Amino acid sequence: MVKTKAKARAVAQRNLWRNFLILSMFLLGALALSLPVAAQERPRSFADIAEVLAPAVVNITTEQKIAAEEDADVPDGLPFADQFRQFLDRQPSPRLVIAQGSGFVIDPSGLVVTNFHVIDGASDITVNLSDGRKLKAQVVGTDAKTDIALLKVSPKGSLPYVELGTSEKARVGDWVIAIGNPFGLGGTVTAGIISARHREIGRGSPYSDFIQTDASINQGNSGGPLFDLSGRVIGVNTAIYSPTGGSVGIGFAIPSEVVQEIVAELKDKGEVERGWLGVRVQDVTPEIASSLGLDSDKGALVAAVVEGSPADKAGLKVGDIILSFNDQPISEMKDLPRVVGKTKVGAKAPVAFVRDGETHMASVKVEKLEEEPAQIAQAQVAPKETETRTVYGLTLIELTDASRSKYRIAGNVRGVLVVDVAYDSPARDRVRPGDVIVEVGQREVFSPDSVISQIEQNKQASGGKPVLLLLSRQGIMTFVTVQDEG
Repeated sequence: MVKTKAKARAVAQRNLWRNFLILSMFLLGALALSLPVAAQERPRSFADIAEVLAPAVVNITTEQKIAAEEDADVPDGLPFADQFRQFLDRQPSPRLVIAQGSGFVIDPSGLVVTNFHVIDGASDITVNLSDGRKLKAQVVGTDAKTDIALLKVSPKGSLPYVELGTSEKARVGDWVIAIGNPFGLGGTVTAGIISARHREIGRGSPYSDFIQTDASINQGNSGGPLFDLSGRVIGVNTAIYSPTGGSVGIGFAIPSEVVQEIVAELKDKGEVERGWLGVRVQDVTPEIASSLGLDSDKGALVAAVVEGSPADKAGLKVGDIILSFNDQPISEMKDLPRVVGKTKVGAKAPVAFVRDGETHMASVKVEKLEEEPAQIAQAQVAPKETETRTVYGLTLIELTDASRSKYRIAGNVRGVLVVDVAYDSPARDRVRPGDVIVEVGQREVFSPDSVISQIEQNKQASGGKPVLLLLSRQGIMTFVTVQDEG
């Protein structure tokens, strides 16, 4: 009996430990499933993928003739002036500039993608293949706004090519490979990771953002492809940030989604057709939102409207805040030109905007974006006689012919000139000498007295919220806010 009880206890203990182990394994499995997916494993070598991709990457050589400048005249009174003039009396000859970049074949028949700036102004373009062949290229189409160019070569037989992938699926931290022609050395492979997405780099246009990578990109890499590990192109290398001119680990590529759209239009029409609204916009900052009594800083603030433009015809005005265009939300200023640019020319697009604290709707017939749209319209109102006044530490004077000449202010700009900003002014970081105050609180001003009066009215009506100013600075309209410090 004793042995039976002891045996039963031993069996029970074994079952308890077994159940404990099973439960532990279950919990560990559940924990593993709840953890984030492991990061991409670094390949032991990029040799296999580079060997497959490199033949489709090309070197592009361009020639451009630069007209020579006329020689300067020899001043009278200079010793041997006549002899110098005789020596310089010859016809200047143009200079031939040779430059190199990169590109890649996207179609076996000979379509090549590169940067616009690689071939801009070139009189002769040669595509150099990895097998040593040199083919003359013709320009199918270019788009300077996104820095994309499509070339065509005529090879004997088909060419190795690569495919455009989906950059939107790429994540920060993913491995990427850049292949190109840095410093004219020839085919070079570098590897790194995606450092950031949706970068704005202060160049190019509002129609694309950029992929940032630490894969080495140098002069001559422009126009070359940025690959993911599946061998698809997710970007076109276009720029670097560098104080030295060489790679410091900050390079930028145009996303493949943008490239696909542009290449398709260039292949079809030889140019890119974009929609045009006819406004200049800026971000709605928290200060601007507060000054307008808004609960949110979403949207694009209209700083100027082109006379006769679709926006003008639809009744949009300076100070309106556009919340959506063609049923697509506009969260910030940069969203608007991208959405408008993708809208079909001739389409009627609904626009939601805020004016005087209320939401309104308008219908805009989108027109084609031209390279040089009409000038921004300004109210043509004669200024009143006034004297110099000071408010918020800003010294204000009436616009006169003399002040316009001194500060290079166009004749169609109307408002009040800022000639000095005190060091302790609450506007010292936002307003500069030479700025013209066009509006205060979305109301036009034409004299220093009207600026002061409108500021006081806004301060009283808003309970001390920031005052919204519309400035003309070197012909560019910009909203800023000013508020008493303390």
